[in-house]
Amino acid sequence: MALGQPLIRLAGVRFAYVPDRPVLDGVELSLGAGERVALLGANGSGKTTLLHVIVGLLHPQAGHVEAFGRPRRAEGDFHEVRRRAGLLFQDPEDQLFCPTVIEDVAFGPINLGLTQSEALAVASQTLSALALGGYEDRITYKLSGGEKRLVSLAAVLAMKPDVLLLDEPTGNLDARARGRLIDILADRQEGMLLVTHDLDMVRALTKRTAVLAGGTVRAEGATEELLADTALLDAHGLR
Repeated sequence: MALGQPLIRLAGVRFAYVPDRPVLDGVELSLGAGERVALLGANGSGKTTLLHVIVGLLHPQAGHVEAFGRPRRAEGDFHEVRRRAGLLFQDPEDQLFCPTVIEDVAFGPINLGLTQSEALAVASQTLSALALGGYEDRITYKLSGGEKRLVSLAAVLAMKPDVLLLDEPTGNLDARARGRLIDILADRQEGMLLVTHDLDMVRALTKRTAVLAGGTVRAEGATEELLADTALLDAHGLR
């Protein structure tokens, strides 16, 4: 990948679930190495759809997706993207499917080629880093919503991704867990695309923010300046 080239770049991306009713309609967005970008928008504006397009869970009808220096078109092109871009789903139930916490967190590293013992060690270290030591043998479906959210993040981080794609990461978290999560993410070095309605989190973590509305990026700029534009926020239902 060339020096200074974005890790992720969307150019003119269009996607519609129903013909002639695009959710994304000419989206232009990029994410550089180590950069943290917030993506804001009202419910239904296409933020989650955009994340799924980046990792190839959805394929655009027009436009281009580039990731890690290469164009991504066919399904096979996205296998590397899914290894290197850690997607935190909005609903933890979509991410957690193993009986116990340690199995869920070790699942990704095993698929990356680690032995079971190596994967379990990585999983335990990741859980400890998120203050979830002792959760290894907990039954996943019995966890609270906030606990499931943190375990989902541990499953993503255990794969050691180059980019974090975070869909409403503070959902279902109480104030203490939310603060801990923000502190954890603040210390991360990966590129980060953050989809959230949590403006305090946006202020704490990002320097650039984009607003998605009507299928396109309607505004983009320095986070501090964009969030100070109350007319913009009100116009898009962001506060």
